[in-house]
Amino acid sequence: MIEGILIEGFVYGIMVLGVFITFRVLNFADMTVDGSFPLGAAVMVVTLLKGFPAPLSFLLAFAAGSAAGLVTALIHTRLKVPDLLSGILTMTMLYSINLRIMSNRANISLLRFVTVFDSINKLTSFLGGLWGVVIFCALITLVIKIALDLFYHTDYGLTMGALGANPQLVISQGMNPDVIKISGICLANGLAALAGALTSLYQGFADVSLGTGIIVSGLASLMLGELLVKSNRIVFQTLRVLAGSILYRGLMYFARDYGYHIKMTPNDFKLITGLLIIFCILASNNKFFTRRRKKSAKTGGPV
Repeated sequence: MIEGILIEGFVYGIMVLGVFITFRVLNFADMTVDGSFPLGAAVMVVTLLKGFPAPLSFLLAFAAGSAAGLVTALIHTRLKVPDLLSGILTMTMLYSINLRIMSNRANISLLRFVTVFDSINKLTSFLGGLWGVVIFCALITLVIKIALDLFYHTDYGLTMGALGANPQLVISQGMNPDVIKISGICLANGLAALAGALTSLYQGFADVSLGTGIIVSGLASLMLGELLVKSNRIVFQTLRVLAGSILYRGLMYFARDYGYHIKMTPNDFKLITGLLIIFCILASNNKFFTRRRKKSAKTGGPV
């Protein structure tokens, strides 16, 4: 169980890093992730079955996700369509594109194909369980995290970080905010597609509906991480993204394995995710605790 939580936490954590870039750094409500995540899975599976080497398949999946982000960014910046609607339009179009990539099949299996996860699991069988896959996913996620940390310490990364909070500052520096926004959205969706590619390898298939509700789970993971760690330093911000992803996957595993005691079924997971987001918003705004303090002040009780 713990291996599954860590593997999914690290893999989906890459997607949450992308959500962090759009929602927190760029202040851009991007729904493209629901389409770019299965896009990465589709490209990964199809290219592997066609004989492409795994590194090239990963690169193509990342490029496909970046292209999806580029479409969203151009719709927003060139056509002046609101950010939320831009992402929804691209996400909707990607459903058909993903079907086209998979030759109009809703699902493609890797059951008879030896994936990199299978090879790693075989080489590290002495560790027992799936710990070799856990280490592999952790290393990939750690490399991406460190690369993002280094990127946001560059002049361009710092400018991108300032764009979401103060676009006028970017303009005053003589830089085009649209170009920076486009590059950030492309990077975010490339990461989401890369996470989708890893997910397809772990689950052994690509499905056209693999990304349904993935943006909601990404936001829940992001907000859970923000409750765990309070910091303005990018190193800790990316770290709490991964911590939130692991915590969210742990909660979902717990609900799946022990939820039957309270008559909970997998159909309730979306409800749980929505409630988690509401709780995180309330906690981050301190509304619950503020009301409690006011009530205690009125009644003379402890705070």
